[in-house]
Amino acid sequence: MSTIQTQAVPQYLVGPQAASTALKASATLWFAVAVAGQLLFAWYVAALYGGAVVRGDPARWNSVAPHAHVPGDTAGNAAFGLHMLLAVIITVGGALQLIPQVRRRAPRFHRWNGRIYVLLAAVASVTGLYMVWARGTVGDLSQHIGVSANGVLILLCGAMAVHHARARDVARHRRWALRLFLVVSGVWFFRVGLMFWIFVNQGPAGFDPRAFTGPFLTFLSFAQFLLPLAVLQLYLRARDGGGAAARIAMAAGLTMLTAAMGLGIFAASAIMWLPRL
Repeated sequence: MSTIQTQAVPQYLVGPQAASTALKASATLWFAVAVAGQLLFAWYVAALYGGAVVRGDPARWNSVAPHAHVPGDTAGNAAFGLHMLLAVIITVGGALQLIPQVRRRAPRFHRWNGRIYVLLAAVASVTGLYMVWARGTVGDLSQHIGVSANGVLILLCGAMAVHHARARDVARHRRWALRLFLVVSGVWFFRVGLMFWIFVNQGPAGFDPRAFTGPFLTFLSFAQFLLPLAVLQLYLRARDGGGAAARIAMAAGLTMLTAAMGLGIFAASAIMWLPRL
């Protein structure tokens, strides 16, 4: 694997051990913030959509997602409800799957949770594709293509993670499992990224909030999975083949991205999630 070369930090200013520690700490911080934000989102989905069903008012789904509940469309309504239920289960399962202590202390649970996670992620992907192309949803064609590409990548990454697990290639399995976690989180990244953008710009910029179309939304429809995958690849290269300077630079970049993600989570919670409960 090629070594990342960078002049951001001279090699003699930091030792290899300190650089590795900094990179590991930045990755741990990112994961902790991401999981906290995803669990908050899962609670919001369960409370809003599940609460509407419990109260016998599924039409309330439409207050957030147009065409979520269509009177008489039993199959479509069931597909949407299943998609939301799977989103909650997958979010919790994905977090547990990547916690090292769970993997070490409960390997059997890790294996079974992984199988369920991959299966449910695939089902969620297929139901998502159905809703985009058969039922219709907000956004234009470019956004639908981006979301669909994300769904296809979920199926691909899941298949690769399972393949390498069955081949007992742990290193490659973990890489594909990380990629799967990121692409499964694409919808969440979209919301957090959108709220970060609105917060920074003090309002909608680069898109029409009523039609929910525009160049920024087209960009975000692809960036929601391509950007996290690119950052992961840079991280893996820095961790496995980079020198001290590369690891420090990656740690600094990852910390800044974590700060931006945290701001997006805060904005999404304050603007979009909590007010609707």
